[in-house]
Amino acid sequence: MAAVSFKNIQKAYGKVKVIHGLGFDIADGEFVVLVGPSGCGKSTLLRMLAGLEEITDGEIFIDGKVVNDLESKDRDIAMVFQSYALYPHMTVRENMGFSLRLRKADRSTLSERVAKASRILNLDPLLDRFPRELSGGQRQRVAMGRAIVRDPKVFLFDEPLSNLDAKLRVAMRAEIKSLHQRLKTTTVYVTHDQIEAMTMADRIVVMHDGIVEQIGTPLELFDKPGNLFVAQFIGSPSMNVLRGSVRGGHVEALGARWPLPVGVGREGQEVHYGIRPTDLTLSDQGVPARVVVVEPTGAETELLVEVGSGDATQSLVVVMHGRTAAQPESTVFLSLDADKVHVFDAQGGARLG
Repeated sequence: MAAVSFKNIQKAYGKVKVIHGLGFDIADGEFVVLVGPSGCGKSTLLRMLAGLEEITDGEIFIDGKVVNDLESKDRDIAMVFQSYALYPHMTVRENMGFSLRLRKADRSTLSERVAKASRILNLDPLLDRFPRELSGGQRQRVAMGRAIVRDPKVFLFDEPLSNLDAKLRVAMRAEIKSLHQRLKTTTVYVTHDQIEAMTMADRIVVMHDGIVEQIGTPLELFDKPGNLFVAQFIGSPSMNVLRGSVRGGHVEALGARWPLPVGVGREGQEVHYGIRPTDLTLSDQGVPARVVVVEPTGAETELLVEVGSGDATQSLVVVMHGRTAAQPESTVFLSLDADKVHVFDAQGGARLG
């Protein structure tokens, strides 16, 4: 196990800069997820850590040592790719032990490590099969087993679940998290799926356009997003955001007055007003809204409603526990607790209060 540090990391392809002076630390044994939209630089950063991309400027440390000039094979890391990258002509056993054979490990060490990884991932019945005889989830477990066999200081995962169906992704998320809890190996995991990030990470690094927007635990980012980008990226369904202005201790938006936390914003200030879908409730009074779509999912019901009139109309999402009698085209009233709203400056997007 080892700590990882990024110091003023920059990456450019010719004149195009994709990572701009990025820096943060990952503690020994920590599970950190790099998350952000496509093109934000998260996979590039992971590949630089792995030694698969050159660093334009800055330093990367693994276990306190600068690794900028070290070959990938000398960094004591193991990487699990989106595509599994298994050798089709080798059995599961041979795939898992291949890296140790390259290092000329003795037969007993190789057999012992493959057996241990196989037990951890329940691969014993599959050891003599070829990759073509495995399901997608089984192939991913083999790829993970190959990484475990190396007993690295750092595990790197590059969107490993994106090729799996929804049900299998949920199962594999739990499997990877359980694996980390057992092995306690420092893990850096890249995904564009913020649900994966929320459910797996000790800490999340939210990236956007080659910079770090915010770093924190999943609940810190959900409860107190530092800016508008993080607020809209973290959470599913996404946060509802209205454009309005502060007036008399409220925010005026879409022809209605919305509650505001005490002391947040100054009179007349233009703001983005954020409301989590789960924090909106239906009541006998409040902001009138027209129901557009009702989506029952069993334990919850999701409503798409419209607030406002004419050109000043906006759709909002409401997530309710249980079921509702509301029907499309009916009118409902929305209420919310002022302590649960998120207010951001309309100019720079920074959190207020």
